[in-house]
Amino acid sequence: MVQVESVLSKEAPEIMKVYDGFVKTLNKLDGLDDKTKKLIFFGIKVTEKDMNCVDFFVPVLKKLGATREEIRDTVLLTMAVCGLSGVSACLGPALTLYDRC
Repeated sequence: MVQVESVLSKEAPEIMKVYDGFVKTLNKLDGLDDKTKKLIFFGIKVTEKDMNCVDFFVPVLKKLGATREEIRDTVLLTMAVCGLSGVSACLGPALTLYDRC
């Protein structure tokens, strides 16, 4: 995720600026608290087996007060969407990282 943003910033700064504004606008939506928004985003990225997202979001979620069980359940809920692929790729690393940070 960070690498893509770096390339976009260098190669297409105008697109990166628009994208950054879009993300900031989404984060301002007030129907969900920040932890819930990030748990949803995390779950979506788990369906894509995005390990960079695991590395980034687990510490952020823990700082926002997410419990180990919330991390676990967010990953497990993705089975309904993508089967075992995201769970097998992300559950172990996510919980190990949660326990370490």
